[in-house]
Amino acid sequence: MQSDAKRNLRTSTLLRRLFETSDVHSYLAENGDSICILTFVEQLERLCEEKSMVREHVIKRAGIERSFGHQLFRGSRRPSRDNVIRLAFGFPLTVDETQELLRIARKSALYPKIKRDAIILFGLAQGKTMIDIQSIISEHGLTLLGGEKYDYGER
Repeated sequence: MQSDAKRNLRTSTLLRRLFETSDVHSYLAENGDSICILTFVEQLERLCEEKSMVREHVIKRAGIERSFGHQLFRGSRRPSRDNVIRLAFGFPLTVDETQELLRIARKSALYPKIKRDAIILFGLAQGKTMIDIQSIISEHGLTLLGGEKYDYGER
């Protein structure tokens, strides 16, 4: 079994190793554990374990309806970008952890040039709650997290 250090190599380290090798097969054999990407459900479980959180508390803190939240954790429902962000506040996650969760969920990263995303990034960096962020988003007349429609043109 590989050590956690070997499994958690930085992307830059893997990229350097890839460009330095003359044989992609040996690269894959030597770094296979580090290039495996978790599924969204696996990542949620890993985060629960890492942060000593239970699903129920994450879902409640995220402001997600209970049965839908459990469906997200089981993988029987796919999350929207907003629901991934809401789960990030439910854990709570750092900016980097949130960007990683978005990437694993195959959703676009938060972008500071978009006003709504900038508010969310600020909230994550400052350790704000979902209620805090929803309030700030509302003050700026933007679509709340979990709103039915989100116009990426909102600046």
